[in-house]
Amino acid sequence: MVQLTLPKNSKIGKGKVFKTAAKSNNVRTFKIYRYDPSDGSKPRWDSYDVDLNECGPMILDALFKIKNEIDPTLAFRRSCREGVCGSCAMNIGGRNTLACTRSIEDATELAGNTIAISPLPHMPVVRDLVPDLSQFYAQYASIEPWLHTTEAEPQGKPMGEAEFKQGIEDREKLDGYYECILCASCSTSCPSYWWNGDRYLGPAALLQAYRWLVDSRDEATDARLDELEDPFKLYRCHTIMNCANVCPKGLNPAKAIAEVKKMMVERA
Repeated sequence: MVQLTLPKNSKIGKGKVFKTAAKSNNVRTFKIYRYDPSDGSKPRWDSYDVDLNECGPMILDALFKIKNEIDPTLAFRRSCREGVCGSCAMNIGGRNTLACTRSIEDATELAGNTIAISPLPHMPVVRDLVPDLSQFYAQYASIEPWLHTTEAEPQGKPMGEAEFKQGIEDREKLDGYYECILCASCSTSCPSYWWNGDRYLGPAALLQAYRWLVDSRDEATDARLDELEDPFKLYRCHTIMNCANVCPKGLNPAKAIAEVKKMMVERA
């Protein structure tokens, strides 16, 4: 049997319980993962009672209420509050999603009156609900997510007056791929990424890679495919479909990965 070495502070410590004094029938308990590596304490689950009559409808609203009125030490990322920036991605009730677009009502239907909230799984934790996404962003940068052309601008036009034009049909090929907000919900829900995250690029990076492969204006298709031709970078996808199930934008990274594999076969 394989022997595993548990990381430091892997044992869960005793959490704190914050009860509400409000006499309301509309109270939810939020069980939140807490970890601060700077103080050497063990990770723990703290519980917070929130009166939903005094709170907005989204999970992020509850987190704001907890931080502003109950426990100011709670750490989490957030920015746009509109499902655009991807900053507030976390695991809510066992499902990766965005706190700003996940309603408390929907989370209650999934998890019950006690809603567990933790950082994105299988990523190093900076603090509380804040994961370290350094490797995720490095993998995104590795696919060179910008237009590659032999000329800086189309020939025969004055500098600054030219553009790389694209027909309607070619533009439509990007639909379902360019909308990715890099929240990392898909990659951190993928078992293949959990076990091979140092070599497998993951659903998000591969979806972005296909977005540039299918762009009619890009002139580096062969070079991009050469870079992806690797047993781990691309072929560790086993079409489990967790990525498509959790994407808050309704995208299908598994389909994009399948299309990249198809391009590899056609080229061969």
